Amino acid sequence: MAEKSILDNLDGIESRFEEVSTLITDPAVIADMKRYVHLSREYKDLEKLVDMTHRYRTLLNDISEAKAILETESDADMREMAKAQLDEANEAIPALEEQIKLQLIPADPEDSKNAILEIRGGTGGDEAAIFAGDLFKMYQKYCESRGWQFNVTGFTEGTAGGFKEVVVAVSGEGVYGILKYESGVHRVQRVPATETQGRVHTSAATVAVLPEAQPFEVEINEGEIKWDTFRSGGAGGQNVNKVESGVRLRYNWRNPNTGVVEEILIECTETRDQPKNKERALSRLRTFIYDKEHQKYIDDIASRRKTMVSTGDRSAKIRTYNYPQGRITDHRINYTIYNLPAFMDGQIQDCIDHLIIAENAERLKESEL
Repeated sequence: MAEKSILDNLDGIESRFEEVSTLITDPAVIADMKRYVHLSREYKDLEKLVDMTHRYRTLLNDISEAKAILETESDADMREMAKAQLDEANEAIPALEEQIKLQLIPADPEDSKNAILEIRGGTGGDEAAIFAGDLFKMYQKYCESRGWQFNVTGFTEGTAGGFKEVVVAVSGEGVYGILKYESGVHRVQRVPATETQGRVHTSAATVAVLPEAQPFEVEINEGEIKWDTFRSGGAGGQNVNKVESGVRLRYNWRNPNTGVVEEILIECTETRDQPKNKERALSRLRTFIYDKEHQKYIDDIASRRKTMVSTGDRSAKIRTYNYPQGRITDHRINYTIYNLPAFMDGQIQDCIDHLIIAENAERLKESEL
């Protein structure tokens, strides 16, 4: 029976939840930040699963009680109440079983993290930079609609507008687990503003979404960082171009996957406060190194689970924005809508929901739950 299989998989969940509940209050665990964060995430996941388990068992008990009443009771009112209880429980169980199955699949530990969003103009010259700027505005509006913080940490403007590249720190609940679906090549088909003959051009921009690394996850010898300061330009009063608030760091890092020493260069001009810019540049450095060091982990997952949604390949073309037809197409799941203006205005949740559903379906298939 299906419920027997589900209950077998839930065996031991409650005892582990109690164990983790005790561990996260242990001073020795709290002092070990890496272990504490890991256990805190496990506690949060187990709490959801324990709640679902209680609801599932309650529904199974409701079914058993209702069936017993229908077999033994002759009173019409009692039988009617029992039948209603049975119908209600039978209707609720399939959806709850699907939720439990998804919760039983180990979550990506990165999903709960904040994210670094990098958008770069690709093929297409000035038009690619303009499109990168359009994507930036789209994500900015989407993040604002979710109540996430959206802070630009560095950018290079395009000569005709938009950005050659822009880097944003996005923070909030479950940011990486949602935005990760946006990594890849975004292609645009439209008549550029610089086109005099009205011809449709194809350009592209790349989006990379990286999980933000915590200080305890990456080892950096801060004494080896070379810092420079410079005057950050832009609108904003007397302070601009007079105070050296912009920071630039250089760090030589040995790539553990290749053994090659690479120089990492990061600039941050986000605020007019130099210490804050240093802090944010360090955060970007940690994230860059974390991403590189975990690329093998990402590749291993990709080789085991090349789903239609998450291949691990950031160079894959994932979506086309066709302006003449007002059409958006996500090539991973054959998702197409004709509502491009609203999509570019930040209304991208429906597409992300479809991507999540598609990936969950494949994860369930793989898990054989």
